[in-house]
Order: sequence, then C-alpha cells, then structure tokens
Amino acid sequence: MVEDVVDDPTRIAQLLASELTGLETGHLAAVSVTDADRSAAPSPDGTRAYGVVYDGEQIGDVGLFPDAAVLELTPEGPDETVRYEIETGAGVKGAVDWLRDALADRQP
Repeated sequence: MVEDVVDDPTRIAQLLASELTGLETGHLAAVSVTDADRSAAPSPDGTRAYGVVYDGEQIGDVGLFPDAAVLELTPEGPDETVRYEIETGAGVKGAVDWLRDALADRQP
C-alpha cells in the first residue's frame, strides 16, 4: 500500500491552522489563527498565510515557502524570532509540540 505524503506548503499550513484552532484543553486552548490570507501562495521570500495569537496577543505568523510552511514566533519581541519549518503534513504534530514548549512559561 502506498501512502501519500502531504508536502504542499499551503496544505501543510491549512492542517496546522486546523490543529491549532481545534485545541480545547491545556494552555494551547488559548491559541487561535487570525487574518488568514486564502490567496497566499508559496514564494522564495515567504508569503504570510496567517497570524498566530495566544490569549489575544499576536505571537507569530505562518509563512509559505516553496518547500515548507514555517511557523515563526516572536515570543519576546521582533528581535527574537524563532522558526519551525514544517515540510510534511506529518510534521504538524511536531510543530504543535514545539509551540506548546515555546509557550510553556506563559499562562493565559
């Protein structure tokens, strides 16, 4: 049996958005997606697909690149951006775990 690998950055970003908005327990329940651009397409410099909000505060963005969706957080300010590249749909779970760890010190 052959399994399809989801490697389209737009679809990966959609899967991540679904995962983030579906979380209902723990501190990640305070995460939401904002300002989604349904027409966003991958580009070499990255195209913003949507923002990530935690407890009403914008904490980052998801961008589309040719080979990956990228979750960028600015946890302490714009000079401290951290990135997590998601190259397949299966990588979405790892991105959620990474986000959970990144927000572990915050309480909504």
